[in-house]
Amino acid sequence: MKPVTRNDILKAFQDLGIVPGDTLMVHTSLSSIGYVSGGAQTVISALTEAVGDNGTVMMPTQSWKNLDPETGVHWEVPREYWQVIRDTWPAYDRNITPTNTMGAVAEMFRSWPGTLRSDHPARSVAAWGCNAAFLTRDHDLSNIFGDGSPIGRLYDLDARVLLIGVGYDKNTSLHLADARASYPGKHFCTEHSAVTENGSRVWKSYETLFVDGEDFNDIGNAFEKEQPVAETLLGKATVKLMSQRKLVDFAVSWIEKHRGR
Repeated sequence: MKPVTRNDILKAFQDLGIVPGDTLMVHTSLSSIGYVSGGAQTVISALTEAVGDNGTVMMPTQSWKNLDPETGVHWEVPREYWQVIRDTWPAYDRNITPTNTMGAVAEMFRSWPGTLRSDHPARSVAAWGCNAAFLTRDHDLSNIFGDGSPIGRLYDLDARVLLIGVGYDKNTSLHLADARASYPGKHFCTEHSAVTENGSRVWKSYETLFVDGEDFNDIGNAFEKEQPVAETLLGKATVKLMSQRKLVDFAVSWIEKHRGR
């Protein structure tokens, strides 16, 4: 298969209708595209060129390994050693803490020149462009995905969601619908992460909405039957572009009608 180049990526973005000034929430699987000449660097370069200096690109840069072993994120460590993790896991540092399974593009993007990263120790985002500071500031420990969070602020900006080779199960914006919807079984939980407070590492507890995403692909399939979603092919990957507001509004109604019933 012919290598995918920067021009190929820009052409795909143009076909989707991405224009300068757009604010994009991007989820991407580099491997799904096939061989990209220049890899993650090429993808990010194309994204920033496509939206231009007046646009914004945001990606999830979650470091969810910085959660209590009780949640199952350290499945490879026997229970007898969980306290060792609680006592020694490094405090989150937005400048150096790596992403966990966010993909090669997001991992490079978090340290891309001009990119800002939010301060949530487990569910951070990173953003580049004119709205980056607005999106990433004051990412409250307890408000991971709700109104006032980076995802909620994307809604305020009438952003669009770009899925490159991934499904709706990776579509973080659907968690805003989680936060807004009322449904049976909705509940909060206590999470813990290593953070820095007053110059010292502490194992911090905080209450937050329990994250539920098992039905996100079902929501996406239903959404596409009712709303236009731009779609094209990039290498071997299907690429989709949609309105975040329309997706979230649809998902709130879908969740309230279907989830837990």
